[in-house]
Amino acid sequence: MNLSRFVKHSSLNLFKEGNITCLYQQNLLPDFCVDMFSSGYWQQQDAILGKAVGRGTAWFIQHPVTNMVLRHYYRGGLVGKLIDDSYIFTGIMNTRAAKEFLLLQQLQQWQLPAPKPVAFKVTRTGLTYQADILIELIAGATDLVGLLTKSSLSDNIWREIGKCIKRFHQKNIYHHDLNAHNIMLDSDNNVWLIDFDQGKVMTKSGPWQQRNMDRLLRSFNKELAKLPAFQFSETNWQMLMQGYNSCLHKD
Repeated sequence: MNLSRFVKHSSLNLFKEGNITCLYQQNLLPDFCVDMFSSGYWQQQDAILGKAVGRGTAWFIQHPVTNMVLRHYYRGGLVGKLIDDSYIFTGIMNTRAAKEFLLLQQLQQWQLPAPKPVAFKVTRTGLTYQADILIELIAGATDLVGLLTKSSLSDNIWREIGKCIKRFHQKNIYHHDLNAHNIMLDSDNNVWLIDFDQGKVMTKSGPWQQRNMDRLLRSFNKELAKLPAFQFSETNWQMLMQGYNSCLHKD
């Protein structure tokens, strides 16, 4: 399905100008303009709440309707050292931004704890493109690495983390980069998953689910080796897996 046909059957708005294509939620971004995908625009509005630096910089944006995260798409690994942020263009629906946006929309329909998609932008240059995305900023949320460098978590919270991941797996949601940075707790200790770049809905359950969990465990152990104050143990992992295997959330 092309993007124009998809928009006809949804509440989304399509913006096209020259080599730029954007999709946005009118109810979340009624004042949309293409400059909103630039951190400089928000700095001029004095609307930057903060930032997080990883592969690139994620900017936290204050907005009257919903606070947002602005993220540019960067390549990882060895290829990323050479190409940085350009991707081969094979159609708007195949771009990283469109895929993540539409997956987040699906997660909202399934009422899974993931941020709402707000808007994305794809800029095409010849055979390649660059992309940006705006998503909802989860109020009062902190990632597990930030939390575990300050204090331990209760057994019950570890079980809730496992249950949360299980809910996604029961819907066959593959998270490409399930790690301790992409699991968050809000101020009420609700568990959220973020960063669904390259995520997708699988056709069925299978070994990919175990690979997701193996990746997560490696992430915890990596942070444990790197950060002296990081509080994680085998018992914590057992509690997480106890929650994961309890199957309390059935959709």
